[in-house]
Amino acid sequence: MGFLQGVFNTLSLLPFIPFILVYMIVLQRNKNRKQAFGLAMDVTTFFLLFSVSALFNNTFQSKSGFYLILLMLLIATGLIGSAQNRWKGKVNGKRLARAVWRLGFVAMSFGYVVFTFFGILSYIIKVT
Repeated sequence: MGFLQGVFNTLSLLPFIPFILVYMIVLQRNKNRKQAFGLAMDVTTFFLLFSVSALFNNTFQSKSGFYLILLMLLIATGLIGSAQNRWKGKVNGKRLARAVWRLGFVAMSFGYVVFTFFGILSYIIKVT
């Protein structure tokens, strides 16, 4: 169990590693760049969820980062689902989930970069 926890922690700390691994593996098997990129985004979003929540907790000395991200994803689900219902007259759950998950990838990737930058900056300020 300790080995799996170590692998998960490593992939969560460095979420670009699973992105690259999944992208390369799927690209080798299917030769379809769009499918490889989409699957790599989907897998990486899972790791970004834990990584960004940990970075948020570390930056703001809180314990609510994970729940805040889940709340944002739920709000996005409601907004996108409502827009889809107004536009099409019905909600397609699969498309809604994919849209929210991939929007989460973009938002959490941005959050990962920002919180990593602020973490490094605060460490430099604390050391000097």
